Amino acid sequence: MRKIAVAITGASGSIYAQDLLEKLCALKEQVQEIALVMSANAREVWHTELGNESWKEFPVRRFETTDFSSPIASGSGQYDTLIVIPCSMGTLGRIANGISSDLVTRAADVILKERRKLILVARETPYNLIHIRNMETVTLAGGIICPATPSFYSLPQTPKAIAATVVDRVLDLAGLKHDTYRWGS
Repeated sequence: MRKIAVAITGASGSIYAQDLLEKLCALKEQVQEIALVMSANAREVWHTELGNESWKEFPVRRFETTDFSSPIASGSGQYDTLIVIPCSMGTLGRIANGISSDLVTRAADVILKERRKLILVARETPYNLIHIRNMETVTLAGGIICPATPSFYSLPQTPKAIAATVVDRVLDLAGLKHDTYRWGS
């Protein structure tokens, strides 16, 4: 059973976070606990993009970005994966430079120092050289950069199905078994 932390930042792409939370909650036989930390900007973007506050409805442990006593702020909390979805370039930059200014960046620092799995779903286009160098730094430190770049092999027909192509890849990277389109199957 896995303990997974999800951080949602203020980048565009709330649909990715919503789909991930839905799928993680459905994987009860693999996921023991889900922790959620969400920035104020993320709440605003979610409301703008999805027109609701459905993040409040998921059966997860919620923590504020200022809660440094949260179990995801310490290696002893035993979370094995942190997924930042979507990950703003500001958050990526702070993680890459070891700046633990809030719970999201502290949790990422902990995951990296404990050599656990950090997945950053970068949501920006185009990238500038600073973004690319920050991605390199995180990758060299052991993190995984998974740009929110959908695939179209499965012929997705709705925005939700398009977003699912990214989220399903994230679930694969996290090592979770789930039903999804597989190339050549």
